[in-house]
Amino acid sequence: MGLKWIDIQDIAIELDEAYPEVDPTQVNFVDLRNWVMALDDFDDDPEHSGERVLEAIQAAWIEERE
Repeated sequence: MGLKWIDIQDIAIELDEAYPEVDPTQVNFVDLRNWVMALDDFDDDPEHSGERVLEAIQAAWIEERE
């Protein structure tokens, strides 16, 4: 079973592993959305993402980095 938009923490971990050179505080939401959808385990409707979901993913990624 793949990752869904609601799997915030798991997505943040996957992003941290996939993009170790990226500063998550500097990622814009367009790139973030594209990167999430490009994750191998991601399997959800692209239309289910929104600003609040992307903010939560970005915050979790920042926390994962700390």
